[in-house]
Amino acid sequence: MDKNLKKYWRTNLRYLAILLSVWLVVSYGYGILLADQLNQFQLGGFPLGFWFAQQGAIYVFVILIFVYVRLMNKLDKAYDVDEKE
Repeated sequence: MDKNLKKYWRTNLRYLAILLSVWLVVSYGYGILLADQLNQFQLGGFPLGFWFAQQGAIYVFVILIFVYVRLMNKLDKAYDVDEKE
């Protein structure tokens, strides 16, 4: 396998690990582990811990998808594997 291709996939996997870690912290950490502490605050009339568990993790996941797409487009261009029209 080409050395550049290995670097490409290593970077891709690093992006995935970082982004999924962020999602884990938000969904599991804020939505479950820290829910009681966060429930002292309100967001839109709901306890903040409940909001993270029900809505926040979904919103963060969707945002992370867009971040991943942007990162991968830049990575594809850097390694010249982008889709050219």
